Amino acid sequence: MSRRKNDVPTYGLHKPSGQARIVVDGQSIYLGKHGSPESLQAYSRWVTKLAAAPAAGRASKAKLLAEPADDLTINELIVRYLHFADGYYRIDGKRTSEYKSMVEAAGPLRRLYGLSPAREFGPKALKQVQEAYVQHGLCRKSVNKHVFRVRRIFRWAVAEELVHESLAHGLAAVESLRRGKTAAPETLPTATVDLADVEAVIPFVSDEIAAMIRLQYHAAMRPAEVTIMRLCDIDRSDPELWLYRPTSHKTAYRDGDREIYLGEECRKVLGPFMDRPADAFLFSPAIAERRRNEKRNEDRDPNRKTKIFDCELRHRVRRREAAARRQSMRPKRDHYDADSYRRAVAYGIRQARKHGIEVQEWSPRRLRHTMATKVREKWGVEGAQIYLGHSKCSVTQVYAQRDRKLGREVALDVG
Repeated sequence: MSRRKNDVPTYGLHKPSGQARIVVDGQSIYLGKHGSPESLQAYSRWVTKLAAAPAAGRASKAKLLAEPADDLTINELIVRYLHFADGYYRIDGKRTSEYKSMVEAAGPLRRLYGLSPAREFGPKALKQVQEAYVQHGLCRKSVNKHVFRVRRIFRWAVAEELVHESLAHGLAAVESLRRGKTAAPETLPTATVDLADVEAVIPFVSDEIAAMIRLQYHAAMRPAEVTIMRLCDIDRSDPELWLYRPTSHKTAYRDGDREIYLGEECRKVLGPFMDRPADAFLFSPAIAERRRNEKRNEDRDPNRKTKIFDCELRHRVRRREAAARRQSMRPKRDHYDADSYRRAVAYGIRQARKHGIEVQEWSPRRLRHTMATKVREKWGVEGAQIYLGHSKCSVTQVYAQRDRKLGREVALDVG
């Protein structure tokens, strides 16, 4: 017999965290360590609150769960925020990487202060969480980003009137880690990639990946921008210069427009893919896999005389059936993403090394940095800023190495 919705919620155990919890209208409420007197007291308080709510109203319970509570714990606050973040950090229905980063940032916060009341969390507690990130081995910039994410949780709680607004002001007083003032390691600056290493990988990847590599380099695109290209997103009204406007990009949430210039070299790369449907992705893993299989069949010797025994035929049939089942359970997607694109490049590097070619490690994001450096050397910071699509010159400084030629000439003249 199923439990009625208006029954008293069950005092249960959340095994991953070892905490007691109740579930009200699908929302988990954590009470503290399972079996502890504190959790039993919290359970009694919640049962009393729910019993006092009108029996007729699911909306009344939802309102009760949304009300600020003096005994709201950090764990409960994290659960409520992640429920909000799950719907907020999505693009085209899929979670973005920021949601995963929020979960990672909340980990030390939960372990150190999960059972503490949210109203008691202050600047000193945030410094302890900050130190936990450092002890975990995160670099300085990652630590600062995670601390900012923790502040974001409490700012959201202030906006939802779950905690007092003074809490967010107090947390803002905690300074970010400064270079040379912390034990957290520094990240290495993004380096350019030797074009010889890029060309060495091209023969060992699919035609789609090879086109993406060349196109990303010439247009100085981000990896996530080249993977979602479609013909309907390319303005071809000017035969000499096409404009690509990606449907999704890094600064889209700021209502920023992104235009990517496609010159002659880019148009040459896109030539073999112009027969695709206008609303289809140009670079498809499914098509790459089909071409790979067709090429494998073409490379087989048609004059083979070796006898194939029945057991070998049965084995081939079983392998094909197993492959078909795997394909049906996990079909190839209609386009790459930044991660699968990076893995394909890493595969090409490994294959090149197996064939005795010396190739340095590189990733697709370094292609943008390489072209940014080249553009800046010839056209200056302003030209690089426009070509890369940056709103500020200070951002361009991160991606384009400083042109030291002018400094060298000045030093030789006056130094």
